[in-house]
Amino acid sequence: MLDVIGVSLPVSRKIVYFESPNSKIEIGTSVVIQNEQGLFIGKVISKKQIPNQTEKIPSIIRIAKKADFISRDHNIKDAFNALLKCRTLARKHNLDMKVIDSYYTLDRDKLIFRFTSHDRIDFRELAKDLAKIYKVRIELRQVGVRDETSIVGGLGPCGRPLCCALFLDDFNSVSINMAKNQNISLNPTKINGLCGRLLCCLKYENDTYCQCRLALPKMGDEIETEYGLGTVVGMDILKQKIKVEVPGTGTVEVDKKWK
Repeated sequence: MLDVIGVSLPVSRKIVYFESPNSKIEIGTSVVIQNEQGLFIGKVISKKQIPNQTEKIPSIIRIAKKADFISRDHNIKDAFNALLKCRTLARKHNLDMKVIDSYYTLDRDKLIFRFTSHDRIDFRELAKDLAKIYKVRIELRQVGVRDETSIVGGLGPCGRPLCCALFLDDFNSVSINMAKNQNISLNPTKINGLCGRLLCCLKYENDTYCQCRLALPKMGDEIETEYGLGTVVGMDILKQKIKVEVPGTGTVEVDKKWK
């Protein structure tokens, strides 16, 4: 068996697994790792054992030291100034793009900018200008609107911080059927998040709602009640109650003890 640790990176929030040469590394420890982009400081959020792999799992570089944190804080300040400069240069080149954030690798080998745009952008001249100013490798990466929202953050309609900015490490597939299963109004202002896409939280309780609906009749079904034969016109899925339109009586609410 192989000891591995799950590391969360602040620039992506995705959990990446690394081999741990030191079994004493605890959850919450900050470590220096290297991925395809470069060196970063991440935080250990899980530990587990997996069967030995045919493909080699990368190891962490080291436990983060005081000098690493000083470098990271310095990089954050410089990256923010670079972000402002990049926005200015983008306007100068008349590029229809929204630069949303920037960050250095820990060793300052690369400066990465993330932006959104409705179209493909020819940013070659912008990259050349940035490389001349900062004397490092420049990478401009186009991201989608859901990624933008997770990077920028904000408050959801529930009043809490956005799930994608707080704890989600990946975007789950969400469909309009999930809103229908939960009897939620299909008004876009009710079921769309700040990104303009369907709310990620629609998926959280979807399985429970689907299971509860199995015991309920469908809308429009005719059922026998103590008031007589009627047609189902509404339902409360969680309370397992339905509203039935009974001729001569009107709309009545009954529980699921129907015929």
